[in-house]
Amino acid sequence: MLWDLDGPICRLFAGYPAHQIAGELVKKIDQLGMGGLLTEQERSSDDPHDALRGVHDRRPGSDLVLELEEWLTRRELQAVPKARPTPYADPLIRTWSSRGVRFAITTNNAALAAAAYVESRRLTDCFPYVYGRTPNLDLMKPNPYCLEEAIKAMGAVPAATLMIGDAPTDLKAAQQARVAFLGYARNEDKERILREAGAEVVVGSMEQVLDVLRRRQGTAFM
Repeated sequence: MLWDLDGPICRLFAGYPAHQIAGELVKKIDQLGMGGLLTEQERSSDDPHDALRGVHDRRPGSDLVLELEEWLTRRELQAVPKARPTPYADPLIRTWSSRGVRFAITTNNAALAAAAYVESRRLTDCFPYVYGRTPNLDLMKPNPYCLEEAIKAMGAVPAATLMIGDAPTDLKAAQQARVAFLGYARNEDKERILREAGAEVVVGSMEQVLDVLRRRQGTAFM
């Protein structure tokens, strides 16, 4: 099983909002004299990945991109102590893992932040494989790179693998990796976006998945 981090497992930016980090990143880019690289949409986005990708698109492989990616990683690590677990995610993870299902995290956030979060929840044993953002931003989802790397590491096959994600980029990556997809949407807007992107199965709470799992005692997969 492949899990996205921010959404299905936790709200990473619950205490250090993503829009605040995005604004700080734009300010840093301006201070470096590189603000002209960003479009107005990238400057005003609530997602720091948009500004980061914008610089990458215009200065691929540069020291500037490396510096900004490392800066964002530090901010994500700062967000971890105030992150909130997604309701029912912890018991779902522990229950599913106890049945022998192999897990990996495949996220566009930094792997260091993902590892720090699962350690804070005492879930490290459940997630021996963690794949996150690399300095090569072309490999971020919807590129299936991190999914394919996780599948290989687990010794799994795509046809027997499930991805849980909350964004169209997760869905597209799953489709390209040829794995099944379960959408998680904590509100109606997120569900609409996922369904418009083509997601067929979307749950509004991890409790729904946990209930199914508990009813199917002795079954490793849903």
